[in-house]
Amino acid sequence: MKVVAFERNLQGTGASRRLRNAGKTPGIVYGVGAEPQLVELDHNALWHALKKEAFHSSILDLEVAGKSQQVLLRDVQYHPFRQLVLHVDFQRVDPNKKLHTKVPLHFLNQETNPAVKLGGAVISHVLNEIDIVCLPANLPQFIEVNLADMLAGGSVHASDLKLPLGVTLNLHGNNPVVAAAVVKGGAAEETAEQPAA
Repeated sequence: MKVVAFERNLQGTGASRRLRNAGKTPGIVYGVGAEPQLVELDHNALWHALKKEAFHSSILDLEVAGKSQQVLLRDVQYHPFRQLVLHVDFQRVDPNKKLHTKVPLHFLNQETNPAVKLGGAVISHVLNEIDIVCLPANLPQFIEVNLADMLAGGSVHASDLKLPLGVTLNLHGNNPVVAAAVVKGGAAEETAEQPAA
């Protein structure tokens, strides 16, 4: 995915406010042993790009002053109530160095799961993204979670995920639940408890 940015020389609150009033968004590019670079991007183009999932979890080709560099979106600051992006951070990517990032999870076979169809269970997505480590060339846009065989009352843990080649999970010794099939019980219990209350 290609992103076009322009160099900016002025920084500070006043300069950033003038940029935003002109329909631009201030940003910064840092990392890989080079000096941080102040940039500005077209706000509307950035706003639409941020709506795409791939923009958050892909290596981006950022073009600044005719030179292209590979970056990863690291941070976005939004206005509390207006549809406005206040600032963006991009991190340069070293193709030979592993990176730590989060990628979204895509849940498959949820509607055809026997726990839902026959057991009356409801599938709860406990995590929507997961922390991974990989080389930039191996970065997946998303990781699939197959729910076809999950039983009522069962769950899928991070260690159950099928990872693409060259990708490892960054779990710090934990094995969190990714999704769970929760059985809708308790309706009878609630009615029994009500008179006592």
